[in-house]
Amino acid sequence: MSPSFADSEQDDLYDHDLSRIGVSLPSNLLQSFDQILKNRGYSSRSEGIRDAIRSYIRYHKWMADLSGPRQGIITLVYDHHQRGLVAAITDIQHDFMDLIQASLHSHVTHNRCVEVLLVKGDAQQVKGIAERLMAQKGVETVKLTTIPLEG
Repeated sequence: MSPSFADSEQDDLYDHDLSRIGVSLPSNLLQSFDQILKNRGYSSRSEGIRDAIRSYIRYHKWMADLSGPRQGIITLVYDHHQRGLVAAITDIQHDFMDLIQASLHSHVTHNRCVEVLLVKGDAQQVKGIAERLMAQKGVETVKLTTIPLEG
């Protein structure tokens, strides 16, 4: 059976040997995070940060386990005013045009755009597209969602 994002949870993500760290965040990011914590009923900011980090780790473990032929979508949000970013995204799409079946672009605000790519091919190559997009300065988020192709 193919691994799923939810199945990749590990007990080691819940070790109770705590370490104290410091994090610097832009005030608007912290305000948004605090609002989410309030809405979800968290008792502390630390617990919310632990949950966010666990989710991040699970997602990246799931990404590492992808294999075989897959179909899916890559969703990215980016600042289209970032110098050279639109050209870089276009170049990446051309580099992988054998895997990218379609794309949908939408202007969210004056500065922000969302792009959805329909992809099909080997899991590692599809993951490579997402990773190249993630590495671009000005890209806010990239999410990859895939399903195995059953023959």
